[in-house]
Amino acid sequence: MTRIFVDADACPVKDEVYRVAGRYGLHVFVVSNRMIAVPDAPLVERVVVDAGPDVADDWIAERAAERDVVVTADIPLAARCVEKGAVVIEPKGRLLDQDAIGMALAMRNLMTDLRSAGVMTPGGAGFGKADRSRFLSALDTLVVKMRKPSVRPVVRRDIV
Repeated sequence: MTRIFVDADACPVKDEVYRVAGRYGLHVFVVSNRMIAVPDAPLVERVVVDAGPDVADDWIAERAAERDVVVTADIPLAARCVEKGAVVIEPKGRLLDQDAIGMALAMRNLMTDLRSAGVMTPGGAGFGKADRSRFLSALDTLVVKMRKPSVRPVVRRDIV
């Protein structure tokens, strides 16, 4: 069954995740290194990890599996989760799957290298209503897709 993992410390779309998860009866793990308010719902679980770099990321990456959904803007975490078969969606609604994660990781590494070399890079655009709406629609569509049983080809062994 599909589960949703939220990298929650800076996630602006937690309420949208709760709405979609409630609609489809999905278990949600809200992972952070501090207390975050979550709805009092049996399928929403708050996970508070120790403070430290990547502790929440490690918790998510160790548990995310095939057919799970991970909500994060953290590209290295996304790459780890995609490697395990999960699908990642960013808060602005962009899907990071096997086809997209390589380019996203390369772009992140390039920008990190440029900043390290002293190059001023533009900041990201702010988060607005259109982003929230795009995320909600993309997450709903993704969950519907992930819940469908995989179609596997029938292999006939009696034909030579």
